[in-house]
Amino acid sequence: MKRLVLIRHAKSSWDLPVLDKERPLAHRGIKDAYLMSEKILTYLPNSYLFWSSTAKRASETAKIFAQNLKCPEELIVFKDALYTFDEKQLESEIKKCDDRFDNLIVFGHNPAITDFVNEYGNIYLDNVTTCGFVSILFEQNQWGSISKGTVQKVVFPKDFK
Repeated sequence: MKRLVLIRHAKSSWDLPVLDKERPLAHRGIKDAYLMSEKILTYLPNSYLFWSSTAKRASETAKIFAQNLKCPEELIVFKDALYTFDEKQLESEIKKCDDRFDNLIVFGHNPAITDFVNEYGNIYLDNVTTCGFVSILFEQNQWGSISKGTVQKVVFPKDFK
C-alpha cells in the first residue's frame, strides 16, 4: 500500500514585485503553516519522504512543516518538476517515486493538487485551500501503478480557527 499526502503551499504574498516562483509566504501563510503542521501530526505515518516544489512559497511551507515534524530540512527533496499547476505533470512525478518508500508527502500548487485529488481520490473537492492537507491511501504497492485511492483525511486551516 502507498500513502500520499498532498499539501498545498500556504498563502503567499503578492506585495513584492517578484516572479511567481519567487513569491514568499504572507504573514497569514506562515501562521497557517505552523498551525497545520502542529495539528496534522496524528494523520501522518511514522516515516515518510518529503518532496517540495522549488517555488519559494512551497519550499518555505515544507521547511516549516519539517521543523515542526522534527524532520531535518536536508531530507526535503526539492524538485523543479513539482513547480506545476498541471495535474498530469504532478501525477507523472509522483509515479516516479521509489517503491522503497510507502509514504510520500508532496508540497505543491493548485490547480494540480485539487485536480489530482479529484482524479485519484474517491471524493470530490471544489478546492484544496492554501495550506490544505489531503491524505490518500492506494492499494497498489508500486507508485507507478497507483490508481483510484481512498481519501483518508482532508484538513484545511479554517478547521482549526
